[in-house]
Amino acid sequence: MSFFVSGYMYIAKSLILFSLSFVLSEPRQAEDRLVQKDSVYTYYKGSADGVGKFYMGREIAQVMGFSGAEWLERDTRQQEENVRLAIQNLPISAKSVIADIGAGTGYYTFRIAPKIPHGKVYAVELQNEAINFLTKKAKEINASNVDVIKGTAISPNLPDNSTDLAIMVDVYHELAYPHEYLQALRRALKPNGKILLLEYRGEDPNVPIKTLHKTTVAQVNKEMAANNFKLITDKEFLPIQHFLVYQKR
Repeated sequence: MSFFVSGYMYIAKSLILFSLSFVLSEPRQAEDRLVQKDSVYTYYKGSADGVGKFYMGREIAQVMGFSGAEWLERDTRQQEENVRLAIQNLPISAKSVIADIGAGTGYYTFRIAPKIPHGKVYAVELQNEAINFLTKKAKEINASNVDVIKGTAISPNLPDNSTDLAIMVDVYHELAYPHEYLQALRRALKPNGKILLLEYRGEDPNVPIKTLHKTTVAQVNKEMAANNFKLITDKEFLPIQHFLVYQKR
C-alpha cells in the first residue's frame, strides 16, 4: 500500500474525530428556538454520522471540537489534498477581502494572507479554542492582514458588503443552519462576491471518506440555487475534493 493511499485511509478513519469544520452541533433547545413553523429543515432518526436534521434531503453531518488541531496541520495534508494548487486557483487579487469560514487552525488563512498584501482575510470561527489559537498565531507571525472573527451557527458575523470571496474547506456539509448561514453570507458578499466550496467528492466511491462528509455537485447546486447562488466554476483538479465557485444570482 502506498503512503499516499494510506494517507487517504487515515483521513477516512479520522474525519469524525478531527473535523475540518468549525461548526458544533448546538443543544436541541437552542435549535428549536430558531426553527419556525415553516422551517426548511426536517427531522428523522439520525444515522451514525449524522445529526438527524435534513436540508433538502441531505442529512447534516456530525462534527466534533477543536481537539483535531494537530491533524489539521498534519505533514501529509499537502500530499493528500494539494492545498497549494487549490490556493493557486483562488479567484483573488492582491486587494481581495477573503473570509475563511471555519478557519480551524488557519491552515488556509495563513497561506492565503501573503497573497493578498493589500487585502484582508477574515478568519471566521465559532469555537473559543480556535479563536484563541488563530489570534495567537496571527500575532506570532505578524499576519497583520488577518482579522479573527467569532461567528455563530447561523452567521459569520461579517460586515455587510465587505467580502470578495468566502471559502469553506470541507465545512459546508456540517453547517448546522445552511439556509440561514448562506443568507448571512449573501449580505456579507460584495455585489460580485463569490463562495468557494471545497468538498469531498460524493460521486466517487473511491474517495475513502464517510458518506455524510462527502457531497455531490448536484446536491450542492440544489441547495445553493435555493439560496440564490449560481455555479460559475466547477474545477475537478484536486485529488479528492470538488472546487466549486458560486456567485449571487
